[in-house]
Amino acid sequence: MAAANHIGHVLGHYRILEQLGAGGMGVVYRAHDEQLDRDVAVKVLPLGTLEDESARRRFRREALALARLNHPNVETIHEFGSQDGVDFLVTEYIPGTTLDAKLLAGALPHREVARLGEQLAQGLEAAHEQGLVHRDLKPANLRLTSRGTLKVLDFGLAQLMAPNKGSELTVSISESQQLTGTLPYMSPEQLQGESADTRSDFWSAGAVLYEMATGQRPFSARVPTALAADIIHKPPPPPRSLKADLPAPLEAVILKCLEKNPEWRYQSAQELRVDLERLTAGTAPVATTKRIRWKTLGGAAAALVLLVVGAVYWSMRGPTLNSLAVLPFANASADPSLEYLSDGITDNIINSVSQLPNLKVISRASTFRYKGQAIDPEVVGRDLRVGAVLTGRVAHQGDMLTISVELVDASDDTHIWGEQYQRAMSGIFAIGEDITRQLPSKLRLKSSISEKQPSTSSTRNAEAYKLYLQGRYYWNKRTEEGLKKSIQYFQNALELDPAYSLAYAGLADSYDIMGAYRILAPEDSYPRAKEAAKRALELDHGLAEAHSSLALARASYDWNWAEAEKEYKRAIQLNPNYATAHQWYGLFLLLQRRYDEADMQMKKAAELDPLSLIIAAESAGPAILAGRYDEALRILRKAQEIDPDFFVIHESFADLYEAKGEHAKAVAELQLMIKTSGGSPWASASLAVAHALAGNKSAARNILDHLEREAQHRYISAYEIASIYAALGDGEKALEALGRSLDERSLYNV
Repeated sequence: MAAANHIGHVLGHYRILEQLGAGGMGVVYRAHDEQLDRDVAVKVLPLGTLEDESARRRFRREALALARLNHPNVETIHEFGSQDGVDFLVTEYIPGTTLDAKLLAGALPHREVARLGEQLAQGLEAAHEQGLVHRDLKPANLRLTSRGTLKVLDFGLAQLMAPNKGSELTVSISESQQLTGTLPYMSPEQLQGESADTRSDFWSAGAVLYEMATGQRPFSARVPTALAADIIHKPPPPPRSLKADLPAPLEAVILKCLEKNPEWRYQSAQELRVDLERLTAGTAPVATTKRIRWKTLGGAAAALVLLVVGAVYWSMRGPTLNSLAVLPFANASADPSLEYLSDGITDNIINSVSQLPNLKVISRASTFRYKGQAIDPEVVGRDLRVGAVLTGRVAHQGDMLTISVELVDASDDTHIWGEQYQRAMSGIFAIGEDITRQLPSKLRLKSSISEKQPSTSSTRNAEAYKLYLQGRYYWNKRTEEGLKKSIQYFQNALELDPAYSLAYAGLADSYDIMGAYRILAPEDSYPRAKEAAKRALELDHGLAEAHSSLALARASYDWNWAEAEKEYKRAIQLNPNYATAHQWYGLFLLLQRRYDEADMQMKKAAELDPLSLIIAAESAGPAILAGRYDEALRILRKAQEIDPDFFVIHESFADLYEAKGEHAKAVAELQLMIKTSGGSPWASASLAVAHALAGNKSAARNILDHLEREAQHRYISAYEIASIYAALGDGEKALEALGRSLDERSLYNV
């Protein structure tokens, strides 16, 4: 029967007046109760929903259970009826608007989010106390009255929860579908076909809170399969990354609701309600993910139990955890300008524990890709291939800092160690040193970090530190624009702290890459790199970064292979976990045709920094030169998964295709390299060579003419010009350009 045919008709003693909405569970009408003279809402179920009288009896039992629920934040159910084959549910009529209609205008003020969230939690609390789970919470099922009261609609999808697992199962309408709910708001366990309990409602409530707070859903993929995969596997973007003025405590509540593991979410609606009440009252909630909960123990008893449990735990614990990822500590303060505090402590710990000889420590470049994300230690451990994960939070109030840390076994997400520190702001760097000293024993390592003076490579100037981080960010882009910006940031950091040796090392690295990528002439880049590296070593002779910077200049400009290799080995000895030293040493060994050694160093670099774009792109080099083309292709395809638009990846693909004689494919990759590098002359020269080898000599000559014109007002490597002439078969001009290249002391002549 068509929905429009019901208007004006009478179902039972309810006269249908108008249609209010329609969905997968039926059509909803406003109707008038002719017995009690009141308006009600009538939901007409789709034909065939209840196939026989047995199904109707089961549905009626559930409706009666729902009718027992009487709460100001939950829609009241009056009756379930059937007439002439039409099954319908009668509920109270609630004038107003649905939340999804209100959200069309965008995000709500954070105080309103907390107020409405509190009412939602109150409604869930009442329902859960009667054993009812909604299983389809979404903005369309939340109605707002003219007085601002929130009502939870459509508990028709709920099922009576069995009081214990041994009771007889009762099939309900909720069980008639394999998956019940609306996809963007469904919990991971619902999507995986697992049983949904009250904690699934908290996930959905978190998705609703997220949308109210940011104006966006936590997961927004348009293809259903991709959306489901994201909900199951990916963390949502932090709400404050979308709305910077959102209070951090409210973000913490939302993210706790959206934990993948139900055990880490709120365990009762009361917990959620209390935290939201604290927000509306102006008091910060305690919305932390707790893996160990001490609900009834007093302080002394809890301490005793912890002591005993700890002793048993360590006596039974398995092998040493010899790999660690230190994830970015969260800034729990409301002030985003204090990010440097949490980042600084994280860096301090990474730099310190990296010096341990028997511990693999993932580099900052890879771990900081998790900054601002909800963390699942097991996923991080699998992605970064580590045995342990260290997380932390930094809160700032007045002149005091509170730092909470947790060390987790990534194999099974068990808590290994946790600690909370309170220090004055002046002791910020000492906190990192305190944490670092405790880690070896917690990881059951034999070695330890010796007591020593703070490293002179760091700075106590917060602004200088921020400038250094910005310099490294742009340095990692490897583009001409990025490298020029990195130099400026490093120089600005040194103006604030002239003794900041890491900034000198960063400056040296920038000039090294400007020379290696043919952006500056060798005589304008490498001598500056050597000068900055030597200054860094004067300030801190044990700085691995500076030894690595000096090694690259020694090899690339001085052609002093023995000294270069000595510096690379010294850098790796000082910091075995410095991925860039392994990467550059690997490239050095490639030039010397020591392919097996090069391969070992590149693999070590990728192991230490698995999410580094430049390491991923260059790791295929040994396989290409050794003729292991399938292996090289696998490496590059994996690199593409990190960022398909990184220009060095396209260069490496071109190298692979040229080695295989597939020149047309090489041309296509180099065209992409030009586009993604911002028009690099190096990329243009490589494209000209590929055109010539593919037989398109006119295209090669056009690029050559362009580069020779460019050379009149900017540096163009003579080696690139020689390569193009050689590919075109013009030996005389190739030798002439090669002579100029030798005068320039280009690395690529050797």
